[in-house]
Amino acid sequence: MTSNLGIESYCRLTDKALSLNGNIISDVCSDARKTSWLDDIYRYLGIAYLKFFKMDNLCKSGFLAAELVCNDVHLDRDTYKNDMAIVCFNASSSLDDDTVYQRTICDKENYYPSPSVFVYTLANIVVGEIAIRHKIKGETAFYITETFLPEQICEVITDVFNDHSVNHLLCGWTEYYQNHCDVLMMYIKRNSQSITKFNPQFLANLMK
Repeated sequence: MTSNLGIESYCRLTDKALSLNGNIISDVCSDARKTSWLDDIYRYLGIAYLKFFKMDNLCKSGFLAAELVCNDVHLDRDTYKNDMAIVCFNASSSLDDDTVYQRTICDKENYYPSPSVFVYTLANIVVGEIAIRHKIKGETAFYITETFLPEQICEVITDVFNDHSVNHLLCGWTEYYQNHCDVLMMYIKRNSQSITKFNPQFLANLMK
């Protein structure tokens, strides 16, 4: 059951805008010709984390959304959190990087495999980057689905909370493929007093 789970904070990052709890922070638009637009948002938000610039676009977009949500709930970034988990979903996995890496190995006459690209050819790297940043020590998982399925997401998150060692978690849809960004990141808490309850209908409305 999800009745005692509440969404304390949520962030949406798309090609069109960046918002927190339904309030537009910036109408920064992506541009296929401008690959640094996520870097621009990073600077706009005044974040200081130089490792960000080594990340791929999937990690950058998930990282930015998680940063805003964690800051909004005043999450202590200096303390290890054994009772916190991260679960993310998307449809394209790491395909955005897979195609880039493929170009570095397909030509036998110009073979230049890139370790810096190869490391991001796993979608779950994004949850690892977030876990390192916020010292989250609980379960981390990344699921690939054909599309955004609110009922399925709620089922998975409910199962995570069935482990009574988990009291709060970050949950997100983190999609980035061919310059299309579609991210929803939420901070969900057990026995929350938030009026924003975690349920399929609310998730569906957030993604409209």
